[in-house]
Amino acid sequence: MKREQAAYTIAGVGSPVVDQVVQVSDEFLHGLEGEKGGMELIEEEELAELLASLPQPPVSAAGGSAGNTTFAMARMGCASRFFGVIGDDVAGKYYQDAFIKAGGDGTTFQVRPNMPTAQCVSLVTPDGERTMRTHLGAALTLTIEDIDFADFKGCDHVHVEGYLLFNEALMRHVLETAKKAGCSTSVDLASFEVVNATKGHLRELLDAYVDVVFANEEEAEAFAGTADRQKCMAGLAGCCQTAAIKYGADGAEVQWGTELCTIPAVAVENVVDTTGAGDMWAAGFLYGRGSGKNPAQCGYYGSLLGATVVQHQGASIPEPEWQLLLEQIHR
Repeated sequence: MKREQAAYTIAGVGSPVVDQVVQVSDEFLHGLEGEKGGMELIEEEELAELLASLPQPPVSAAGGSAGNTTFAMARMGCASRFFGVIGDDVAGKYYQDAFIKAGGDGTTFQVRPNMPTAQCVSLVTPDGERTMRTHLGAALTLTIEDIDFADFKGCDHVHVEGYLLFNEALMRHVLETAKKAGCSTSVDLASFEVVNATKGHLRELLDAYVDVVFANEEEAEAFAGTADRQKCMAGLAGCCQTAAIKYGADGAEVQWGTELCTIPAVAVENVVDTTGAGDMWAAGFLYGRGSGKNPAQCGYYGSLLGATVVQHQGASIPEPEWQLLLEQIHR
């Protein structure tokens, strides 16, 4: 099936990460520090030790939060660029080639010699929940000097992963540059650990620069300081024109200006792995937004992609299923 090229250009900014996805037991997870379902950064030596301790070999896939979203939008026909740093190694070449194969522009990556490409071990328990341990490697070296006005010129939208919030100056520069280039912007809050660690500047950045914010239930609660769903939405929607909170099997809610829309989940019989579900949801939503769809339709696209990816290991959708998704979307 020939791809339908949308008249929409997106740039993703974040960490190009090669995911190492593996099924583990809850007992294995209990032996690690940190909370189930979260993400923690680890050093290169810790990564090697963790990989050596896995009960079975992991499955490799191109990943990273903004990477997953941008890959999916490229696959849906959007003109897509990705700004991040890879190493001059096999993993970096694999990532770049995968983005080109998806339909993206593979020339926008920064390459650092003698540095490893980032890797994330995604530990998937029998309930489909994923717990992540990430070594950022070369991805951590993205600097203000790597992003300028020309990078976003001609783009409609810039999507930034929440992990950049750990570097306040870089996140501010990316968002300011996107706005100066005339782009709309979105941020995915990434994890409750990110929200808790960056509260000092998160709200101000969202309020000043961000048009669309994506959060899951835990991230929204961390932001608002309460489990009350109405207050969670009010907190995020008070900063951004559009706020989307994802509740997994319970669907999602979208506040779009003054309109509050409930998005039903697409039913899934067998959840294999939730890795990348939120990133795919964001991709579907942003694709709909760029195509001029209403909030309900944008949310449906998001739910459709999210429901599809959780039925597979890793944050990728097999090609035959992409064909079916594209047919549904383009109808």
